[in-house]
Amino acid sequence: MEHIVIIGSGLAGYTLARELRKLDKAVPLIIITADDGRYYSKPLLSNALAQGKTADQLAGAFAPVMAEQLNAEVLAFSRVEEIDPVARSVRVAQRVIAYSKLVLALGADPVRPQLAGNAADSVLSVNDLMDYARFRERMAGARRVTILGGGLIGCEFANDLSHAGHQVDIVHPALHPLDRLLPEAAAQDLQRGLAGVGVTWHLGHTATAVNHAAAGYAVTLDDGVIIAADAVLAAIGLRPRVTLAQAAGIRAARGIQVNRLLETSAAGVYALGDCAEVAGHVLPYVMPLMAQARALAATLAGTPTEVVYPAMPVMVKTPACPVAVATVAEGLAGSWQVACGEEGVCALYQDDQQGLLGFALTGKQAGQRQALAKRLPALMP
Repeated sequence: MEHIVIIGSGLAGYTLARELRKLDKAVPLIIITADDGRYYSKPLLSNALAQGKTADQLAGAFAPVMAEQLNAEVLAFSRVEEIDPVARSVRVAQRVIAYSKLVLALGADPVRPQLAGNAADSVLSVNDLMDYARFRERMAGARRVTILGGGLIGCEFANDLSHAGHQVDIVHPALHPLDRLLPEAAAQDLQRGLAGVGVTWHLGHTATAVNHAAAGYAVTLDDGVIIAADAVLAAIGLRPRVTLAQAAGIRAARGIQVNRLLETSAAGVYALGDCAEVAGHVLPYVMPLMAQARALAATLAGTPTEVVYPAMPVMVKTPACPVAVATVAEGLAGSWQVACGEEGVCALYQDDQQGLLGFALTGKQAGQRQALAKRLPALMP
Protein backbone atom coordinates (compact mmCIF):
# COMPACT_ATOMS: atom_id res chain seq x y z
CA MET A 1 0.00 0.00 0.00
CA GLU A 2 1.27 3.47 -0.87
CA HIS A 3 2.19 5.45 2.24
CA ILE A 4 3.92 8.82 1.86
CA VAL A 5 5.87 10.45 4.70
CA ILE A 6 7.04 14.08 4.58
CA ILE A 7 9.63 15.23 7.12
CA GLY A 8 9.17 18.97 7.64
CA SER A 9 6.18 21.30 7.90
CA GLY A 10 7.72 24.47 6.53
CA LEU A 11 6.69 26.08 3.28
CA ALA A 12 8.23 23.21 1.29
CA GLY A 13 6.54 20.40 3.19
CA TYR A 14 3.09 21.92 3.37
CA THR A 15 3.16 23.23 -0.21
CA LEU A 16 4.06 19.76 -1.46
CA ALA A 17 1.24 18.24 0.59
CA ARG A 18 -1.26 20.71 -0.86
CA GLU A 19 -0.08 20.07 -4.43
CA LEU A 20 -0.25 16.32 -3.86
CA ARG A 21 -3.82 16.52 -2.57
CA LYS A 22 -4.86 18.27 -5.80
CA LEU A 23 -3.81 15.11 -7.64
CA ASP A 24 -4.43 12.35 -5.10
CA LYS A 25 -6.90 12.93 -2.30
CA ALA A 26 -6.66 9.47 -0.75
CA VAL A 27 -3.05 8.26 -0.49
CA PRO A 28 -2.11 7.96 3.22
CA LEU A 29 0.09 10.90 4.21
CA ILE A 30 2.07 11.57 7.39
CA ILE A 31 3.84 14.89 8.02
CA ILE A 32 6.45 14.83 10.78
CA THR A 33 7.71 18.12 12.20
CA ALA A 34 10.01 19.12 15.02
CA ASP A 35 8.06 22.33 15.68
CA ASP A 36 4.39 23.00 16.45
CA GLY A 37 3.23 22.37 12.88
CA ARG A 38 1.58 25.74 12.37
CA TYR A 39 1.45 26.91 8.77
CA TYR A 40 3.26 30.15 8.02
CA SER A 41 5.29 31.70 5.23
CA LYS A 42 8.94 32.05 6.25
CA PRO A 43 9.68 34.96 3.85
CA LEU A 44 7.29 37.13 5.87
CA LEU A 45 9.49 36.96 8.98
CA SER A 46 11.99 39.56 7.77
CA ASN A 47 9.48 42.38 7.27
CA ALA A 48 6.88 41.80 9.97
CA LEU A 49 8.23 43.82 12.88
CA ALA A 50 7.50 47.27 11.44
CA GLN A 51 3.96 46.09 10.69
CA GLY A 52 3.52 45.24 14.37
CA LYS A 53 2.80 41.60 13.55
CA THR A 54 3.04 39.00 16.31
CA ALA A 55 4.02 35.40 15.60
CA ASP A 56 0.38 34.38 16.06
CA GLN A 57 -0.72 36.96 13.50
CA LEU A 58 1.78 35.60 10.96
CA ALA A 59 0.67 32.04 11.52
CA GLY A 60 -2.13 30.39 9.64
CA ALA A 61 -3.75 27.16 10.70
CA PHE A 62 -2.53 25.05 13.61
CA ALA A 63 -1.41 21.46 13.11
CA PRO A 64 -4.83 19.82 13.75
CA VAL A 65 -6.47 22.10 11.17
CA MET A 66 -3.68 21.43 8.66
CA ALA A 67 -4.15 17.72 9.24
CA GLU A 68 -7.85 18.02 8.49
CA GLN A 69 -7.32 20.20 5.42
CA LEU A 70 -4.71 17.84 3.98
CA ASN A 71 -6.33 14.58 5.05
CA ALA A 72 -3.04 13.78 6.73
CA GLU A 73 -1.59 12.84 10.09
CA VAL A 74 0.59 15.68 11.38
CA LEU A 75 3.02 14.70 14.13
CA ALA A 76 4.07 17.96 15.82
CA PHE A 77 7.04 18.30 18.18
CA SER A 78 8.36 15.03 16.76
CA ARG A 79 11.96 14.65 15.67
CA VAL A 80 13.01 11.93 13.24
CA GLU A 81 16.01 10.22 14.78
CA GLU A 82 16.84 7.78 12.01
CA ILE A 83 16.00 6.93 8.40
CA ASP A 84 16.36 3.32 7.26
CA PRO A 85 16.24 3.38 3.44
CA VAL A 86 16.53 -0.42 3.22
CA ALA A 87 13.58 -1.11 5.52
CA ARG A 88 11.81 2.02 4.19
CA SER A 89 11.07 3.34 7.65
CA VAL A 90 11.82 6.27 9.92
CA ARG A 91 12.14 6.23 13.70
CA VAL A 92 10.49 8.90 15.85
CA ALA A 93 11.15 8.32 19.57
CA GLN A 94 9.78 4.82 20.22
CA ARG A 95 7.69 4.69 17.05
CA VAL A 96 8.82 3.23 13.73
CA ILE A 97 6.88 4.57 10.74
CA ALA A 98 6.96 2.72 7.44
CA TYR A 99 6.85 4.53 4.12
CA SER A 100 6.62 3.68 0.47
CA LYS A 101 7.93 7.14 -0.46
CA LEU A 102 9.76 9.54 1.83
CA VAL A 103 10.22 13.27 1.24
CA LEU A 104 12.87 15.31 3.03
CA ALA A 105 11.70 18.91 3.44
CA LEU A 106 14.17 19.65 6.21
CA GLY A 107 14.97 23.28 5.47
CA ALA A 108 18.23 24.98 6.42
CA ASP A 109 19.90 26.21 9.58
CA PRO A 110 21.25 29.73 10.03
CA VAL A 111 25.03 29.84 9.95
CA ARG A 112 26.29 30.74 13.41
CA PRO A 113 29.13 33.28 13.53
CA GLN A 114 32.36 32.21 15.20
CA LEU A 115 32.54 34.64 18.10
CA ALA A 116 34.46 35.01 21.31
CA GLY A 117 33.02 36.74 24.35
CA ASN A 118 30.75 35.94 27.26
CA ALA A 119 27.59 36.87 25.35
CA ALA A 120 28.24 34.99 22.11
CA ASP A 121 25.39 32.62 22.94
CA SER A 122 23.00 35.58 23.21
CA VAL A 123 23.24 36.37 19.49
CA LEU A 124 19.81 35.91 17.90
CA SER A 125 18.83 34.36 14.60
CA VAL A 126 15.39 34.18 13.00
CA ASN A 127 14.75 31.03 11.00
CA ASP A 128 11.23 30.00 11.93
CA LEU A 129 8.07 31.23 13.60
CA MET A 130 9.18 30.37 17.13
CA ASP A 131 12.47 32.21 16.53
CA TYR A 132 10.46 35.22 15.40
CA ALA A 133 8.36 35.15 18.58
CA ARG A 134 11.54 35.27 20.70
CA PHE A 135 13.06 37.93 18.45
CA ARG A 136 9.99 40.16 18.70
CA GLU A 137 9.97 39.84 22.47
CA ARG A 138 13.62 40.91 22.63
CA MET A 139 13.05 43.83 20.28
CA ALA A 140 10.42 45.31 22.61
CA GLY A 141 13.16 46.63 24.89
CA ALA A 142 15.93 47.11 22.33
CA ARG A 143 16.77 50.52 20.89
CA ARG A 144 20.10 49.61 19.26
CA VAL A 145 20.38 46.47 17.13
CA THR A 146 23.55 45.20 15.48
CA ILE A 147 23.10 42.87 12.51
CA LEU A 148 25.95 40.56 11.54
CA GLY A 149 25.69 40.11 7.78
CA GLY A 150 24.70 42.43 4.95
CA GLY A 151 23.30 39.87 2.57
CA LEU A 152 19.67 39.52 1.52
CA ILE A 153 18.23 38.59 4.93
CA GLY A 154 20.43 41.05 6.82
CA CYS A 155 19.36 43.93 4.58
CA GLU A 156 15.68 42.99 4.82
CA PHE A 157 15.84 42.88 8.63
CA ALA A 158 17.77 46.17 8.70
CA ASN A 159 15.06 47.88 6.65
CA ASP A 160 12.33 46.43 8.84
CA LEU A 161 14.04 47.27 12.13
CA SER A 162 14.78 50.83 11.00
CA HIS A 163 11.15 51.40 10.07
CA ALA A 164 10.14 49.97 13.44
CA GLY A 165 12.16 52.72 15.12
CA HIS A 166 15.37 50.89 15.99
CA GLN A 167 18.91 52.18 15.53
CA VAL A 168 20.63 49.63 13.27
CA ASP A 169 24.29 48.83 12.65
CA ILE A 170 25.28 46.29 9.97
CA VAL A 171 28.64 44.52 10.07
CA HIS A 172 29.53 42.92 6.74
CA PRO A 173 32.88 41.48 5.60
CA ALA A 174 32.59 42.61 1.97
CA LEU A 175 32.92 46.19 0.79
CA HIS A 176 29.31 46.31 -0.42
CA PRO A 177 26.01 44.74 0.70
CA LEU A 178 24.56 41.81 -1.25
CA ASP A 179 27.98 41.39 -2.82
CA ARG A 180 27.20 37.85 -4.03
CA LEU A 181 24.15 39.02 -5.96
CA LEU A 182 24.70 42.62 -7.05
CA PRO A 183 27.28 44.50 -9.09
CA GLU A 184 28.96 47.35 -7.25
CA ALA A 185 26.77 50.21 -8.51
CA ALA A 186 23.53 48.46 -7.52
CA ALA A 187 24.97 47.46 -4.14
CA GLN A 188 26.02 51.05 -3.47
CA ASP A 189 22.51 52.28 -4.26
CA LEU A 190 21.07 49.83 -1.73
CA GLN A 191 23.71 50.93 0.78
CA ARG A 192 22.69 54.58 0.33
CA GLY A 193 19.01 53.74 0.58
CA LEU A 194 19.38 51.96 3.90
CA ALA A 195 21.74 54.65 5.21
CA GLY A 196 18.96 57.10 4.39
CA VAL A 197 16.64 55.40 6.89
CA GLY A 198 19.30 55.42 9.60
CA VAL A 199 21.35 52.26 9.05
CA THR A 200 25.04 52.57 9.96
CA TRP A 201 27.37 50.42 7.86
CA HIS A 202 30.59 48.71 8.97
CA LEU A 203 31.76 47.28 5.65
CA GLY A 204 34.92 45.27 5.16
CA HIS A 205 34.81 44.11 8.77
CA THR A 206 33.67 41.16 10.86
CA ALA A 207 32.63 40.83 14.47
CA THR A 208 35.11 38.93 16.63
CA ALA A 209 33.41 39.02 20.04
CA VAL A 210 30.15 39.82 21.78
CA ASN A 211 30.30 40.57 25.49
CA HIS A 212 27.83 41.64 28.13
CA ALA A 213 28.10 45.34 28.91
CA ALA A 214 26.63 47.60 31.58
CA ALA A 215 23.72 48.25 29.25
CA GLY A 216 23.20 45.49 26.71
CA TYR A 217 26.12 44.17 24.68
CA ALA A 218 29.49 45.25 23.32
CA VAL A 219 30.21 43.98 19.81
CA THR A 220 33.93 44.03 19.03
CA LEU A 221 35.01 44.24 15.38
CA ASP A 222 38.23 42.99 13.81
CA ASP A 223 39.65 46.53 13.75
CA GLY A 224 39.02 47.06 17.47
CA VAL A 225 35.90 49.21 17.07
CA ILE A 226 33.25 48.43 19.69
CA ILE A 227 29.55 48.85 18.87
CA ALA A 228 27.08 49.24 21.74
CA ALA A 229 23.92 47.19 21.18
CA ASP A 230 20.80 46.13 23.01
CA ALA A 231 20.47 43.07 20.76
CA VAL A 232 22.61 41.30 18.17
CA LEU A 233 21.13 39.45 15.20
CA ALA A 234 23.11 37.02 13.03
CA ALA A 235 22.12 36.93 9.35
CA ILE A 236 25.20 35.52 7.65
CA GLY A 237 23.60 32.79 5.59
CA LEU A 238 21.87 29.43 5.62
CA ARG A 239 23.28 25.91 5.64
CA PRO A 240 21.03 23.13 4.24
CA ARG A 241 20.19 20.45 6.79
CA VAL A 242 21.90 17.33 5.53
CA THR A 243 22.96 15.45 8.68
CA LEU A 244 19.90 13.19 8.91
CA ALA A 245 20.23 12.21 5.26
CA GLN A 246 23.98 11.64 5.45
CA ALA A 247 23.55 9.40 8.50
CA ALA A 248 21.30 7.21 6.33
CA GLY A 249 23.91 7.02 3.58
CA ILE A 250 22.13 9.52 1.31
CA ARG A 251 24.50 11.63 -0.76
CA ALA A 252 24.85 15.31 0.12
CA ALA A 253 27.27 18.10 -0.74
CA ARG A 254 26.08 21.72 -0.51
CA GLY A 255 22.61 20.23 0.06
CA ILE A 256 20.93 16.84 -0.20
CA GLN A 257 21.75 15.90 -3.78
CA VAL A 258 18.78 15.17 -6.03
CA ASN A 259 18.20 14.87 -9.75
CA ARG A 260 15.51 16.75 -11.63
CA LEU A 261 12.91 14.23 -10.46
CA LEU A 262 14.03 15.28 -6.95
CA GLU A 263 15.18 11.72 -6.26
CA THR A 264 18.02 11.28 -3.77
CA SER A 265 20.61 8.51 -4.00
CA ALA A 266 18.29 6.27 -1.93
CA ALA A 267 15.40 4.56 -3.69
CA GLY A 268 12.02 6.02 -2.77
CA VAL A 269 13.52 9.03 -0.98
CA TYR A 270 13.09 12.57 -2.35
CA ALA A 271 14.10 16.05 -1.17
CA LEU A 272 12.95 19.60 -1.89
CA GLY A 273 13.18 23.13 -0.57
CA ASP A 274 16.08 24.75 1.23
CA CYS A 275 17.71 21.41 2.10
CA ALA A 276 17.98 20.25 -1.52
CA GLU A 277 20.72 20.61 -4.10
CA VAL A 278 18.81 20.14 -7.34
CA ALA A 279 21.04 19.09 -10.24
CA GLY A 280 23.79 21.22 -8.74
CA HIS A 281 21.58 24.23 -7.87
CA VAL A 282 20.97 25.42 -4.30
CA LEU A 283 18.32 28.16 -4.55
CA PRO A 284 16.73 29.00 -1.17
CA TYR A 285 13.93 31.12 -2.62
CA VAL A 286 10.17 30.72 -2.91
CA MET A 287 9.81 30.37 -6.68
CA PRO A 288 12.17 27.38 -7.02
CA LEU A 289 10.43 25.75 -4.06
CA MET A 290 7.03 26.12 -5.72
CA ALA A 291 8.33 24.63 -8.97
CA GLN A 292 9.79 21.72 -7.03
CA ALA A 293 6.56 21.11 -5.13
CA ARG A 294 4.43 20.98 -8.28
CA ALA A 295 6.81 18.62 -10.06
CA LEU A 296 7.29 16.31 -7.09
CA ALA A 297 3.56 16.14 -6.38
CA ALA A 298 3.02 14.89 -9.92
CA THR A 299 5.81 12.34 -9.51
CA LEU A 300 4.41 11.07 -6.20
CA ALA A 301 0.96 10.83 -7.79
CA GLY A 302 2.30 8.52 -10.49
CA THR A 303 3.46 10.82 -13.30
CA PRO A 304 7.26 11.22 -13.17
CA THR A 305 7.88 14.93 -13.75
CA GLU A 306 11.21 16.72 -13.91
CA VAL A 307 11.43 20.12 -12.27
CA VAL A 308 11.90 23.05 -14.63
CA TYR A 309 13.32 26.40 -13.55
CA PRO A 310 12.34 29.39 -15.69
CA ALA A 311 14.08 32.70 -15.09
CA MET A 312 13.15 33.58 -11.51
CA PRO A 313 13.94 37.15 -10.44
CA VAL A 314 14.19 37.75 -6.69
CA MET A 315 12.62 40.87 -5.19
CA VAL A 316 14.51 41.98 -2.09
CA LYS A 317 12.15 43.36 0.57
CA THR A 318 13.92 46.68 1.19
CA PRO A 319 11.41 49.48 0.54
CA ALA A 320 14.12 52.03 1.37
CA CYS A 321 15.67 50.94 -1.92
CA PRO A 322 13.72 48.31 -3.88
CA VAL A 323 16.00 45.69 -5.44
CA ALA A 324 15.21 43.07 -8.08
CA VAL A 325 17.88 40.62 -9.17
CA ALA A 326 17.99 37.75 -11.62
CA THR A 327 21.06 35.64 -10.96
CA VAL A 328 23.14 34.43 -13.86
CA ALA A 329 23.09 30.69 -14.54
CA GLU A 330 26.42 29.02 -13.85
CA GLY A 331 28.79 28.75 -16.77
CA LEU A 332 27.38 31.66 -18.78
CA ALA A 333 30.06 34.17 -19.75
CA GLY A 334 29.27 37.85 -20.11
CA SER A 335 29.74 41.28 -18.57
CA TRP A 336 27.74 43.90 -16.70
CA GLN A 337 26.38 46.92 -18.57
CA VAL A 338 25.41 49.47 -15.92
CA ALA A 339 23.31 52.61 -16.22
CA CYS A 340 22.71 54.85 -13.20
CA GLY A 341 20.19 57.66 -12.87
CA GLU A 342 17.64 59.34 -10.63
CA GLU A 343 15.32 56.34 -10.97
CA GLY A 344 17.95 53.90 -9.76
CA VAL A 345 20.43 51.47 -11.26
CA CYS A 346 19.75 49.27 -14.27
CA ALA A 347 22.53 46.69 -14.54
CA LEU A 348 22.22 44.11 -17.32
CA TYR A 349 24.48 41.07 -17.58
CA GLN A 350 24.89 40.37 -21.29
CA ASP A 351 26.79 37.98 -23.51
CA ASP A 352 28.92 39.00 -26.51
CA GLN A 353 25.82 39.20 -28.73
CA GLN A 354 23.99 41.48 -26.26
CA GLY A 355 21.79 38.61 -25.15
CA LEU A 356 20.44 39.15 -21.64
CA LEU A 357 21.68 36.62 -19.06
CA GLY A 358 20.80 38.35 -15.78
CA PHE A 359 20.04 41.72 -14.22
CA ALA A 360 20.15 43.82 -11.08
CA LEU A 361 17.68 46.70 -10.72
CA THR A 362 17.24 49.24 -7.94
CA GLY A 363 14.72 51.96 -7.13
CA LYS A 364 12.07 52.58 -9.77
CA GLN A 365 14.11 50.53 -12.24
CA ALA A 366 12.96 47.44 -10.33
CA GLY A 367 9.59 47.89 -12.04
CA GLN A 368 11.17 46.51 -15.22
CA ARG A 369 11.82 43.08 -13.73
CA GLN A 370 8.90 41.20 -15.29
CA ALA A 371 9.52 42.59 -18.77
CA LEU A 372 13.23 41.84 -18.56
CA ALA A 373 12.61 38.36 -17.14
CA LYS A 374 10.87 37.42 -20.38
CA ARG A 375 14.16 37.96 -22.21
CA LEU A 376 16.18 35.70 -19.91
CA PRO A 377 17.10 32.08 -20.63
CA ALA A 378 15.63 29.47 -18.31
CA LEU A 379 17.84 28.58 -15.36
CA MET A 380 17.06 24.90 -15.84
CA PRO A 381 14.95 24.29 -18.98
